[in-house]
Amino acid sequence: MPQLLIVYHSRTGGTRQMAEAACAAASDETETILRRARDATPEDLLAADGYLFAAPENLAALSGEMKEFFDRCYYSALGQIEGRPYGLMVCAGSDGESAVKQAARIATGWRLKQVQPPLIVCTHAQTPEDILAEKTIPEVDLARCRDLAAALAAGIAMGVF
Repeated sequence: MPQLLIVYHSRTGGTRQMAEAACAAASDETETILRRARDATPEDLLAADGYLFAAPENLAALSGEMKEFFDRCYYSALGQIEGRPYGLMVCAGSDGESAVKQAARIATGWRLKQVQPPLIVCTHAQTPEDILAEKTIPEVDLARCRDLAAALAAGIAMGVF
């Protein structure tokens, strides 16, 4: 059975909620593996048929732990996962666009195929207290995460991508 790998990092719970919602929906369509960025390995990447990357945007960039995942796995997977489909979800306090650009550039280096537009969930956290607080993602946004993951997983399962 084709496999979707979801790799995520979350410090305040927002991205974790998004990744868990995505995993639940994708699991209805195909085998789905959910890995924290710190636990994901190059072997996980090589075994999967497609990917969903989920990260917070911190200081207008991918979170350090998500970037470390890409740094750690990049060369081990280079040239071996070309053409595989991917999706991207970003949890941001303001706009999320810088994290999207950074992740897309990494995916381009791997020659992955973006099959859906990136999904950005904005928490509007702007004060230090709000930024550091545990997040609760609204159901409407979790539904968007489920929809993205279900469509990605179904496409992988059907061989569309």
